[in-house]
Amino acid sequence: MPIIKQGFDVSIAPTIFRHCVEAIRDGELIRREGVADKEFHFQNWFKRQLEKVGLNFDAPGRNTYSDFRLVQAHEGYELKGLAYPGREANYDCNSQVPSGEHNGRQVYYVFGRYPAKPDGNSYPVLDLVLCHGSLLNADNAYVHLNKSFRGFGSYGDILVRDRKMYVAPTPFALVQGTAHRRTLIVPADEDVGADFVQVGAFTRQEVDEVVVAYSFDLRTNTLETRKLPNPGAGTQHHFRAYRLSGDPEEQVTLRPADQIVADLVASAGNEDE
Repeated sequence: MPIIKQGFDVSIAPTIFRHCVEAIRDGELIRREGVADKEFHFQNWFKRQLEKVGLNFDAPGRNTYSDFRLVQAHEGYELKGLAYPGREANYDCNSQVPSGEHNGRQVYYVFGRYPAKPDGNSYPVLDLVLCHGSLLNADNAYVHLNKSFRGFGSYGDILVRDRKMYVAPTPFALVQGTAHRRTLIVPADEDVGADFVQVGAFTRQEVDEVVVAYSFDLRTNTLETRKLPNPGAGTQHHFRAYRLSGDPEEQVTLRPADQIVADLVASAGNEDE
C-alpha cells in the first residue's frame, strides 16, 4: 500500500504519535470547558499536539471528515475519545464509514481513553492508539449518501429519511495488547523512522462476501441484507504495531475474526435503537 504525499516523503503519523506520547509522559492533561463538553475536549488536546509539531491544518467542525486535515501532507486525522471504563469495543461513526483514504488523503484514526468519572475538568489520557484507517476497513470506494422518499402514511405525504449510522469496532476490540499502552498501528510498508520499537505484526483478510444492499419492511419492522462476492475476497492487508522507545514492549496481536464478531454482538446492547 504505497503512500505518496505532497511535500513529504513519509507519513507524518509517527511524528504526531511521538508528540502525543511525549505529552502523556509529561503529564499534559485533557482540559474540558465543563461537564457539558462531551465531544471536543480530546480533540482540543490533540490539536495542541499538532500545533507543537508545527503543522498547518484545517480546523475541525461539526459533520466534517476527517476532524483534522493537514495542509502540507495528504493526511487526515479522525479523533475518537472514549470514556473508561465504558464502551470500548465499538463506536458510532456518525454517518461516515471508516476507511484508509478519503478525498485523496490517507486517513488515520486516533483513539484516546480518559477517565469516565474524573474528579474535575482536567484529567489524563489513559491510553492511546493511532492507527491507519485501513485497519478498520479496507474499502476506500464506498461513498456515503443519505436518501429519502415521500409517500408514507395514510395520506401519502410523510417523508422517510434513510440516514445511515455505522458502528465500527475499535482497535481495543480488534487486537490484544493496546489497553493501558500507547500504540501506533500502520501498514507494514510504512516507514516509521527511528525511536520506535516493533511490538507486533499481523494480517487482516477480506471476507468472501460483502453486503451490497438492504431492505426494510415497514409492516413487520424487519431488515434484510443482500450479499455478493467480494471482489477483494482473500486479499490480505498487513500491519505492524509500534511503541515509542522507552514504553513497555508488550506484544500486540490480532484477535481471531470469529471472536471479534462474537464479542461485538455481545456488547451491542441497544445499538438498534
